[in-house]
Amino acid sequence: MVGEGMRLQGKIAVVTAAAQGIGRAGAERLAAEGATVFATDLRADLLDGFPGKVAALDATDHAAVHAYMAQFDRIDVLLHAVGYVFQGDIEETRPEDWRRSMSITLDSAYNVIQAAVPRMKANGGSIITIASVAGSTKGFAKRAAYGAAKAGVIGLTKAIAADYLKIGLRANAVCPGTVDSPSWRARVAELAEQMGSEEAALQFFLDRQPAGRVGTPEEIAGMIAFLASDDAGFITGQVLNVDGGITI
Repeated sequence: MVGEGMRLQGKIAVVTAAAQGIGRAGAERLAAEGATVFATDLRADLLDGFPGKVAALDATDHAAVHAYMAQFDRIDVLLHAVGYVFQGDIEETRPEDWRRSMSITLDSAYNVIQAAVPRMKANGGSIITIASVAGSTKGFAKRAAYGAAKAGVIGLTKAIAADYLKIGLRANAVCPGTVDSPSWRARVAELAEQMGSEEAALQFFLDRQPAGRVGTPEEIAGMIAFLASDDAGFITGQVLNVDGGITI
């Protein structure tokens, strides 16, 4: 029996957007629990020091993703954490903003999952997508394109769960609330320019967090590791909110 904290020993995991934030914390947690982790990111330089095998990968490039996945005979865990947040209501969202949001957030999920599934079918496994409470779960101000794209990720995840249920391949979506990460800090800085101060921008985010604080990437990583493990073997097609009370 695998000891506590090593639930993923012997498993092969592939992680996208693994350089920073939730993707990085998830990749490190999977490795800490015994998985052999293949970490990818558009910014491969930020993967220096990661305790696993790293590679540069543009998840929006269909051909590149399929070429990367071709090296694997087997994948047990897929964590897809790629995403992009455009801040704007529908009137502020230009066609290029909409298209970029869909390409990075939703098209990348299609590319990565489509390429990984053939390598997961024989032994089953766990697909984990990082969606958001901003989407089909709840609407937020200034999140028109982002919410639509993340709602698409949830729909795709549920469809995959239904299609592959009988062969033991699970798919679940983790939906974080606001999480402290380099991406979030960049959004705070962008909003601060619009609102006049960093204090006002921070308050904008805190006001939508009933817990009174933002989450940490490590708190999301705990859910990721659980879903990757056999402890979650009876869970598929679910939307799991890790959101500090937003959806109470």
